Amino acid sequence: MSKENEPAAGAIKLERVEEYLWEIPRQGGMRVPGRVFASAKLLSGLKEDNSLRQVMNVAHLPGIVGYSLAMPDIHWGYGFPIGGVAAMDLKEGVISPGGVGYDINCGVRLVRTGLTYKAIQPKMAKLIETLFSLIPSGVGAEGAIPKLSKADERRLLNSGARWPVEQGYGRREDLDYMEEGGGLGNADAALLSDRALERGLKQVGTLGSGNHFLEIGRVDEIYLDEAARSLDIFPDQIVVLIHTGSRGLGYQTCEDFLKVMGQAMSKYRIQLPDRQLACTPIDSPEGQDYLAAMAAAANYAWANRQVIMSQTEKGFLRALDISPAELGFSLIYDVCHNIAKIEEHVVDGKQRRLCVHRKGATRAFPPGHPQLPKAYQELGQPVLVPGDMGRYSYLLVGTAAAMEKSFGSTCHGAGRVMSRAQSKRESRAIDIDQEMARLGVVARYQGKATMAEEMPHAYKDVADVVGTMELAGISKRVARFRPVGVIKG
Repeated sequence: MSKENEPAAGAIKLERVEEYLWEIPRQGGMRVPGRVFASAKLLSGLKEDNSLRQVMNVAHLPGIVGYSLAMPDIHWGYGFPIGGVAAMDLKEGVISPGGVGYDINCGVRLVRTGLTYKAIQPKMAKLIETLFSLIPSGVGAEGAIPKLSKADERRLLNSGARWPVEQGYGRREDLDYMEEGGGLGNADAALLSDRALERGLKQVGTLGSGNHFLEIGRVDEIYLDEAARSLDIFPDQIVVLIHTGSRGLGYQTCEDFLKVMGQAMSKYRIQLPDRQLACTPIDSPEGQDYLAAMAAAANYAWANRQVIMSQTEKGFLRALDISPAELGFSLIYDVCHNIAKIEEHVVDGKQRRLCVHRKGATRAFPPGHPQLPKAYQELGQPVLVPGDMGRYSYLLVGTAAAMEKSFGSTCHGAGRVMSRAQSKRESRAIDIDQEMARLGVVARYQGKATMAEEMPHAYKDVADVVGTMELAGISKRVARFRPVGVIKG
């Protein structure tokens, strides 16, 4: 390990392990070192951020294995940094809601079409307006399914995307192109609070607010021809990215279990440098209850994205007045980036079952991994990395090196460089609608304040993020998409 060119991020010293991998040595109560994937450019942007300190704090968690990891889109979060990955031993380790995040199973879905941008550009404004009318967005938005019965909500929470498919939202084959088939089998809706369940009744089929969006993209760059062909990706093609999660139900579930675990930590004699890392042993009653409740919230998110996808197809057909065959609307993949999973990984030459927390990080399994759909056994897992609504988004694939270096994990997005308040201040100097038009994007949104918080200037250049992970050998770029239409909350 070289100690040359050690950059300081705040008062934290890092040692270079590889050109795009840096280590924070063990110190104090850290049980493992911290490791950060970053270029020198991205690392320099962390000087004023507390996220590296959070990487160190996560390294204090009981039972953590290998390293406390951070992806290049790292930024400050609740307890764990956003962009953080931590794997825990199932016997000695803990589960922490802060390592999953408030928006349980926030994730991304990528859909291909048979359309070209050139063919539909004249109708883009009409298309966006139609989609905006069909897909509720914004704080408190109510869904395409006006209000579930409590019995149907329990079925949805226990089965995931399968429930809306059975109700006519999409097709059975959609389930074959989702992480975990669109549902975690250990979900138990009975463990969610009445408040969480109430919040979930009206929000299936909604984007919500914050950084969630529906983006229509145009394929403008292909990096791996053979991989793109196998995914039916071609130049100037229209694709759709859906970025949202479990809405108020997931938020409430996280809030509820943070309280439970915060109160239980003394019982298990767990002491940590940050109370936001509240946790209990994985095999404790509280830990097992959280995993089952988290799975139910994750299933809600898969169902939510499934309904939104179905409504999006309906919007394309209506706005463009074409047949389903002409549209060619089909799911490429759906991935989580806020979740904890029980997985098998090789550590020090031995196969171990671990609980892998990924918060603002995407699973990136390589070709041949048994958990991949049959269609992607030779290619590797598709990885979906949305950008900032103004520049570009990416389709990547996982590699074998990801299993060796990052517990099969890669980046999830651009990563913020500005707080929401700072972005609002910066946005006062621009006309948001004119700026989006200048970028070639037709945008429709519920609240100007949300757009002001989420403008491209608030984010890192996602090209730097995905480029870093490719140079580190973790994931490979397949294609790039330029946004041409966006719906926001």
